Amino acid sequence: MSRPFANLPLFSPGSWPETSRIATILRKETVGGILLLIAATVALVWANSPWSDMYYEISDFTVGPESLHLNMPLSLWAADGLLAIFFFVVGLELKREFVAGDLRDPRRAALPVMAAIGGMLVPAAIFVAITLGAGDGATHGWAIPTATDIAFAVAILAVISSHLPLALRTFLLTLAVVDDLLAITVIAVFYTDEINLAYLGLALIPLALFALAVQRRIRAWWILIPLAVATWALLHQSGIHATIAGVALGLTVPVLRSDKAGGPDAGPGLAEHFEHRIRPFSAGFAVPVFAFFAAGVTVGGIDGFVNTLTDPVAIGIIAGLVVGKAVGITGASYLTAKVTRTGLSEGLRWLDVAAVALLGGIGFTVSLLIGELAFVGDETRIDHVKVGVLVGSIVSALLATIALRIRNRAHRELYERQTDDSDNDGIPDVYQHP
Repeated sequence: MSRPFANLPLFSPGSWPETSRIATILRKETVGGILLLIAATVALVWANSPWSDMYYEISDFTVGPESLHLNMPLSLWAADGLLAIFFFVVGLELKREFVAGDLRDPRRAALPVMAAIGGMLVPAAIFVAITLGAGDGATHGWAIPTATDIAFAVAILAVISSHLPLALRTFLLTLAVVDDLLAITVIAVFYTDEINLAYLGLALIPLALFALAVQRRIRAWWILIPLAVATWALLHQSGIHATIAGVALGLTVPVLRSDKAGGPDAGPGLAEHFEHRIRPFSAGFAVPVFAFFAAGVTVGGIDGFVNTLTDPVAIGIIAGLVVGKAVGITGASYLTAKVTRTGLSEGLRWLDVAAVALLGGIGFTVSLLIGELAFVGDETRIDHVKVGVLVGSIVSALLATIALRIRNRAHRELYERQTDDSDNDGIPDVYQHP
C-alpha cells in the first residue's frame, strides 16, 4: 500500500511513535502466541501456588451495571466481552477470504475447506467414542477438540518456517479461517440453550446501523463503537453467546475499496484497515486476558493430575486434539485431492501437510471457551477440560515442532539445490516471503 495505515483515522486519536511501535510489534504472529503462552502459564502457576485463593477471587470479582443484567465476574467479561473483539477480527478475516482470498475460488478452497471439516469430524468422533459410556452428559463436550487456535499455530509456524514453502502458511491460514467459521456455527447452534427473540430482534437494529455506517465508509469511533457495544449487549441478553456479535459485526465490513476512494493510492479496504488497527489490541490484550482467566486450574499435584487423566472427558479431548486433528486434516486433504484431482500447491509435499495437521491439534482459546459452554455449572468437569486442552495442545505443539523442523531441514536442502536454477535473485519462487 502506498499510503501508510498511520495516516488513516480510526478508533485511536493520533499515533505517538511509542504507541505505533508497540502496535507494530503486537501485529507479529509470534508475539501474539508468546503473550498467550505467558498468560496461560502465569494463570496455571498462580492457581497451583499458595496464593491460589487470590487468583480465584480476582476471577470471580463481579463488575458491571446490574440494571442491564451485565453484572458479571471478570472471567465472564473476558469470555463474553474481550473474546468478542477477537471474533470481530475473525469475522474480518472470514469476509476478506470469501471476497478476495482463497475461499473465493472453489477449486483453490476445496483442499483447506475439506481439511477443516475433516479436522472437526474425526476429533468429535474420537471424543464421543471415548466418552459414550461415561454418562453425566460427558458427550456434550464433543466439540471441544474440534477447534484450532490460530494464534498459537501460526506463531509456531512463523518461528520454524525459515525455508518452508509460503503455500504451507497459506494452507494453514485458510484452514484456520474455515475452522473458526465451523466453531462459530457450532457455538451458535449446539451451545445456545434458549433464545429470547425480542432481544435478538432488537440486536439487529444496531447491527444494521453499523453495517450501513461501514458500507458508507464511516470510521468515526463515536458512531461505530456505541453501535457495536449495543449489538453485543443485546445479543448477550438474547441467549446467543455474545462472541457471535463480533463475527456478525466483522462480516458487515466491506473488503474492497470504494470506487469513490480515489484510485489505486487511496489505501486499503475498510476490513483490512480495521484489522490493522484492532488486531494489536486483540492479540496483545483481549486474548491473553481471556487465556489468563480460562487456563487457571488447580491440578492438585501429581495425584490430582493423574486423577484428572482418568476422566474420559480429559482423555477424549487429548486423543481428539493429538490424534483426531492430525488424522482428520491429513486424511480429508488426501481424499479431496484424489477425488477432485486437485494437486497440492507448488513446492508442497504430503509430509508438509501432515506436519501442519499436527499444529491443528493446538486447541486452546476456542476449545476452552467451548468447554465452559458445554459444562456450565460443573466446575470439576470444567477443570478436567482445562487440563485436557492444555495437555493435548502442548503435546500437539511439541510433535508439530519436531515434524516441521524435519520438513524445514528437507526444504532447506532443496532450496540450496534449486538456488542456481532460480530467476529471482537466487531465491526459488515457492520460498519467497512477503
